[in-house]
Amino acid sequence: MVSGLEDITLATIALVVVAGLAAGWIDAVVGGGGLLQLPALLLVPGISPVQALATNKMGSVFGTTTSAITYYRRAHPDLKTALPMAGVALAGSFGGAVLAASLPSSVFKPIIVVALIVVAVFTATKPTVGELTNLRHSGNRHYVTAGAIGAVIGFYDGLIGPGTGSFLIIAMVTLLGYNFLAASAKAKIVNMATNIGALAFFLPHGSLLWGLGLILGLANMTGGYIGARMAVKKGSKFIRIVFLVVVGALIIKLGTDVWMENFQGQQPGT
Repeated sequence: MVSGLEDITLATIALVVVAGLAAGWIDAVVGGGGLLQLPALLLVPGISPVQALATNKMGSVFGTTTSAITYYRRAHPDLKTALPMAGVALAGSFGGAVLAASLPSSVFKPIIVVALIVVAVFTATKPTVGELTNLRHSGNRHYVTAGAIGAVIGFYDGLIGPGTGSFLIIAMVTLLGYNFLAASAKAKIVNMATNIGALAFFLPHGSLLWGLGLILGLANMTGGYIGARMAVKKGSKFIRIVFLVVVGALIIKLGTDVWMENFQGQQPGT
């Protein structure tokens, strides 16, 4: 039996492990693993939404830390940009988690769907974007832009979450000028910080299911290691393809959420 839950079965644990493996792989390549991991946790009998969010963050911390280390050893990302960006993102994520406790994410989801559609269209119609690193800015302007990206997307991760890694990658490709591989490597370091920031908010509230979180973390860590190695080996073109697939899935998932929250059950003329 997993600590914190009485009715969990081996089949449910197996589902969580498979979801954690797949989510770790997706997160390591382009982000967006929460599309699989969080819904799987919500299927666990007796779990509350807050417990699912907290446990999801714990699993993601394991996976993003593993993929960040793997990227660092194999792709050698620029830490002068990544580490300050991660620090700002951690603070932003904590702030987003605080706001999430009092403000429903449904307020922001329509905006996020529109942003994702714009990102998908832009990436699909610009096949050369992200193939080569061609930095847009230099000096302080580069670091200020990186910090702003970290703050905004970190806040988003704490508040809503799905697609954080994908947003980080496309922001670093379009606004900073990195290729997909370099952007993905830095995104893992920043995403690790945003997960830690959100988890720091959830821990004092006793929402974390430690047993399930550790199981999920080990699965996510394994998937993250495999995904990071594959991304480094296959390069920017492979990451771009997976990125478009994951963004498409995000659009469908969040778009469905918006439809269900705003239109389901409404009668004609209401």
